Amino acid sequence: MRDIFKRYTDEAYDDDGLLTQFSLHWPKNYNFAYDVVDDIAIAEPDRPAMVWCNPEGEEHIFSFGDLKHWSDKTANFLADAGIKKGDLVLVILRRHYQFWFVALALNKLGAVIVPATFMLKEHDLAYRVNSAEITTVICTDLGDIAEVIDNSLADCPSLQTRILVNGGSGGLGARSDVADDSALSGPEGLCQLGADRSGWIDFNSGVRASSADFAPVDTQAADPMIMYFSSGTSGNPKMVLHDASYSLAHLGTARHWQQVRSDGGLHFTIADTGWGKAVWGKLYGQFLMEACVLTYDYDRFDVDEICRLIEHYRVTTFCVPPTMYRMIMAEDVSGYDLSSIEHSVTAGEALNPDLFASWYELTGLYIYEGFGQTETPVTVCNIKGMRPKPGSMGRPLPLYDIAILDADGNECSTGQTGEICLRIDTGDPACPYPPGIMLEYFRNVEKTTEAIHDGWYHSGDLAWRDEEGYYWYVGRNDDVIKSSGYRIGPFEVESVLVEHPAVRECAVTGVPDEVRGFVVKASVVLNEGYVASDELSEELKDFVKKETAPYKYPRIISYLDELPKTVNGKIRRAAIRAQDLEDAMSSTPRAPEEFGG
Repeated sequence: MRDIFKRYTDEAYDDDGLLTQFSLHWPKNYNFAYDVVDDIAIAEPDRPAMVWCNPEGEEHIFSFGDLKHWSDKTANFLADAGIKKGDLVLVILRRHYQFWFVALALNKLGAVIVPATFMLKEHDLAYRVNSAEITTVICTDLGDIAEVIDNSLADCPSLQTRILVNGGSGGLGARSDVADDSALSGPEGLCQLGADRSGWIDFNSGVRASSADFAPVDTQAADPMIMYFSSGTSGNPKMVLHDASYSLAHLGTARHWQQVRSDGGLHFTIADTGWGKAVWGKLYGQFLMEACVLTYDYDRFDVDEICRLIEHYRVTTFCVPPTMYRMIMAEDVSGYDLSSIEHSVTAGEALNPDLFASWYELTGLYIYEGFGQTETPVTVCNIKGMRPKPGSMGRPLPLYDIAILDADGNECSTGQTGEICLRIDTGDPACPYPPGIMLEYFRNVEKTTEAIHDGWYHSGDLAWRDEEGYYWYVGRNDDVIKSSGYRIGPFEVESVLVEHPAVRECAVTGVPDEVRGFVVKASVVLNEGYVASDELSEELKDFVKKETAPYKYPRIISYLDELPKTVNGKIRRAAIRAQDLEDAMSSTPRAPEEFGG
């Protein structure tokens, strides 16, 4: 093991082993693919980097040497297809192993990877392509996303090159055009299956035919490296642009929050590659720690499948959102051996105390919560040496200077709700922002200035700090409900409601009220076996009153078949608020499915 992370970090710990100082440094020409993946590949070509498998039984163990070999071939193939330094390339590859080839190859070329989910529709796709003037898309042939792209061509004048990846089965079952799905497995099987679609270039055959002798491209750490479209819970998604320091900043994610183990460990983050959490848990920080990751190329989350994977591959560190922990705990998993898990973490939504306790009862492990955004890596989290508090995000990572500020820019006192802000001024002209913080909202000076001003990055997320410095999430700035002088965070109410056995998921919003300003409304999706009724509504109201401050209880409860969500799966409270406003002005409210997303 080369301890590559030590090249880029300075750390200090107190007498109890708690991290107290954490900083990063890097050369001007730092490149993740060259300086991390290829470095390991040259020194230890057989070191395992990724275990890849799917529900159909295909499996491949990729070494760092394999990743260098295939990413070099991919880089040559993409260069021949016209991709060059600075190009923005839309990548929609589900959990196919080809995503890793592409991500590293684009990094080597100095191009910018723009990951996206396969759930996009024509409107979503056209917005992304046109906003960034995307010229090339690399896409899976599974599902209907290639058809969505073809249907959008007339509205996407910049899109010139379409590259199609045969993704094999991908959890969708045996393919009619493939006689033997095992062709994806084994050294000779990689990229074996071709894709034939009019107007598209076949990725697999092109990569296989390309040379593995790649001449490095001159790149700089300050060059743009990756861009994500934000989740867009209100309005159109913003384009979040990062440079190479973003990869290094995920040492905080992998080393200190996820606590991945480099030798003999296996880290499992469940996330589609179209989401930011994929590079949080399946690429940058883990490979900087020279650790191995598990990737499961599945279509739908299945508790039994996930538990079998953990048992079979002896997963040591585990990261999923609270929703998936809840799904696991809702099933009888006592027959599975989950004892290999040494550390478990979560982020992305509220973690209620009941779930925290039930996971501990099952595994003997605490769930270490963390907080970050598309614009950042993990910034507030529970790390080694801390005792997690159920429902708390933890404390600021020492890599960053973080404060909770009020509307006037003053630091909030203990217990006072304010906005989570991160100090931007580094004093270094060559690196004006802390590592991992976005460069900008691409092509949107107004939104960038709204977020970064007066020496701070303003997250738009509200929290309060307790007397021990732990942060407690309240909600988005525009999600907080002001009722009768109280400020009520939706997560506070949602985290209670989901503990009731009738509630599968819920969204809490504010509804205008002449007397109180706003009242709390809960939009609830019920579990099987429960039926909406006035009696159930009263039961849910009483449940909230007993479990938290009574002023927070939802005075209005509505029942939906599903909640409106973004393509990335985040609840669109803004859509619910907009529909409530329209209903208030109309005598004929529309059905929920008419504004679902």
